[in-house]
Amino acid sequence: MCVVSLLPLPNGFVLTTNRDEHISRPRAVPAQPYIVGERTVTYPKDPLGGGTWVAASADVTVCLLNGAFEKHVHQPPYRQSRGLVVLDFFDFGNPLQFANGYNFDQIEPFTLVVVQRRPDNLLVHELRWNGQQIYLRDMPGDLPHIWSSVTLYDANTAARRKTWFADFLRQQPHVTPEDVFYFHQTAGIGDPEQDYVVRLPNGVQTVSITQVVQTGSMPTMRYLPLVADEIPLRTRSNTNQATG
Repeated sequence: MCVVSLLPLPNGFVLTTNRDEHISRPRAVPAQPYIVGERTVTYPKDPLGGGTWVAASADVTVCLLNGAFEKHVHQPPYRQSRGLVVLDFFDFGNPLQFANGYNFDQIEPFTLVVVQRRPDNLLVHELRWNGQQIYLRDMPGDLPHIWSSVTLYDANTAARRKTWFADFLRQQPHVTPEDVFYFHQTAGIGDPEQDYVVRLPNGVQTVSITQVVQTGSMPTMRYLPLVADEIPLRTRSNTNQATG
């Protein structure tokens, strides 16, 4: 929910997200399939709010980052957790219907990344709610994208992360989901306040990495929890994988 990358593949896409949270927050329930409305949706569950930051069904993947365009002042109480917004999206047919029909009142600002897989292309949408107004735009489905949460990272840090991602793609002409997953564990310059896996002075750190791979009829979700002082390793044995 704090850095998200999206990479189109010849037969689908891979979306990977690092979740940065305060270490006092309870750990999420690892990713597994749930029934949401009439859909099977796979997601890791936040035990506090019951929501999630990333969820995938057969035809759409949704990922949320905290904040819209700039860092905002936290002003509780809010009507509901932003994590429930991700699940509520599946009650709507598409981002435009969601933008026009959902009740955003008294929900803390957020950015929602929506990826819809079609037989011949990807539809990528970015929805931002700044607490007063909705901003919805379509983005190229044939290009890689990256987002960083504005509540934790300034424009310079976001730009550096974008540069690292672009450099990684240039150096890896045939990128696999495994390559991207490893990149999200190791990217940076060895600075725990700027790297993809962070440990900030205020107690916020990267607590998990989640990856959605959609190349077949159903998505596969890979979930790696990170604990304090754990060195991320490139190994599948440390991850939980679920198929929707």
